Amino acid sequence: MIERFLKRVEFDSLEDFQKNFEIIVPENFNFAYDVVDQWAKQQPDKLALLWTNDQGQVHRYSFAEIKDKSDRAASFFMSLGIKKGDCVLFMLKRRAEFWFTILALHKIGATAIPATHLLTEKDLIYRLNSAKVKMVVAASEDIIIDHVNKSLPQSPTVEHVVATGSYCKDGWLSMDQGMAQAAPFVRPEKVNENHDIALLYFTSGSSGNPKMVAHNFLYPLGHIVTAKYWHNLNENSLHLTVADTGWGKAVWGKLYGQWIVGSAVFVYDHEKFTPADVLAKMAEYKVTSFCAPPTIYRFLIREDLSKYDLSALRYCTTAGEQLNPSVFDTWKAATGLEIHEGFGQTETALTIATFPWMKTKPGLLGVPNPAYDMDLLTPDGRIAEEGETGEIILHTDKRLPLGLFEEYYHNPELTKTVHNNGIYHTGDVAWRDQDGYFQFVGRTDDIIKSSGYRIGPFEVENALMTHPAVVECAVTGVPDDVRGQIVKATIVLAPEYKKIEDKTELIKDIQNHVKHVSAPYKYPRVVEFVDELPKTISGKIRRVEIRQNDSK
Repeated sequence: MIERFLKRVEFDSLEDFQKNFEIIVPENFNFAYDVVDQWAKQQPDKLALLWTNDQGQVHRYSFAEIKDKSDRAASFFMSLGIKKGDCVLFMLKRRAEFWFTILALHKIGATAIPATHLLTEKDLIYRLNSAKVKMVVAASEDIIIDHVNKSLPQSPTVEHVVATGSYCKDGWLSMDQGMAQAAPFVRPEKVNENHDIALLYFTSGSSGNPKMVAHNFLYPLGHIVTAKYWHNLNENSLHLTVADTGWGKAVWGKLYGQWIVGSAVFVYDHEKFTPADVLAKMAEYKVTSFCAPPTIYRFLIREDLSKYDLSALRYCTTAGEQLNPSVFDTWKAATGLEIHEGFGQTETALTIATFPWMKTKPGLLGVPNPAYDMDLLTPDGRIAEEGETGEIILHTDKRLPLGLFEEYYHNPELTKTVHNNGIYHTGDVAWRDQDGYFQFVGRTDDIIKSSGYRIGPFEVENALMTHPAVVECAVTGVPDDVRGQIVKATIVLAPEYKKIEDKTELIKDIQNHVKHVSAPYKYPRVVEFVDELPKTISGKIRRVEIRQNDSK
């Protein structure tokens, strides 16, 4: 399958990969038809999705079953009037219906809007109105149904609500019944062109309302690099990415690239994350490839990993935040496997990664994806030199790279603030070492400027997290008459340290720890202890809220 989309599939070295990697772009590409249905035609019994849950249920879906389910869902949705270009929002957690729904919408040419089940009434009203959503599909759980119901009176564009299973109360339609009774699916005459909008994500920004990131139908091809050359998958792989289906990471690791490569996707549908349970499932079902945020790895290494047979596991990756070298070392000592870092945005596919041919450098992201023409731009407009910080930018004047978003949905003015004059400005700051590896520093608006130094919050947070008292932390800049800004650490303490009444010595110990782990000028001159950090709905720390509170 993957051979259809690449000039060459295998490469001898990183240099060979960077020089010769090229994707073949079909006309009017549609992932559902051109990948999933093709697998169903060529190898109908091939495992596509191995789904299990915390209730002991297991289902192994072949590509033929996935095709049948998505055809039925598409026919059902079309009977409700869903057509090309219509926006459909769905909150399906890790239910198998996520895959049926998103593929069905691709087959219709509609715009799929995956969303988290954590959305409140207010969140839903904003999203449903901003995107003029025509239909909502949701997991049939009381709290999700209740939030949707409360949002509907203020969401006039919504015509239908569909729930999983047999739930059909108060105007809700049953997805199970709808699919069972659906007429045979007939493919629409003209489903899509390459630059039509296939996928829409509401980003959970650190300030302001979420932006609507719109991806076209070519976006799945951008994840060939994600699956084949970062996750290192093949047709015999069973891959687990830990991510809720409401976030962009789900299509990075649970759908597009994996099925283009021919890997099976493993899904553990659970209500509460329990490290021991995840490890047990990985061992029981012989997961071969694993991707999770560093936070998940931190939980996993607290378990006795020797209790679990992870011998089938061959490759490990991480993204979402900076990987602490101590986590890398502990995981490697226990499993024999290194963790390969990766980096990207909701607006992009994988942009930077440690690829299989490379030496891992814990804490460093790796090198640019060869599908992107990337640079680091200094504030005065120069290309950053080795060791010098700069904003990560993508050159788009010669070609629009696959995986880069099409636009902020129906908002050309906002789009132009980041994508103009042949450059996409990521807003992320990094520096390069002598081998070309990128080190993430932070967002442009999070950089702290103190006494002429530019300090990234992530590097200080990384140092803080190695202190035994620190469970979670956020680093921000505080205005200072002498230095311009000074570093502040807002810290959630481990339970045993919360009991200390006079924390003066603890503060000094934390400060000295950072001085020894990182450069002395980066240590936090201000330390505040809190019960919890302000976060977005997706779990990102809202440093902007901390800064706003400090300025009051």
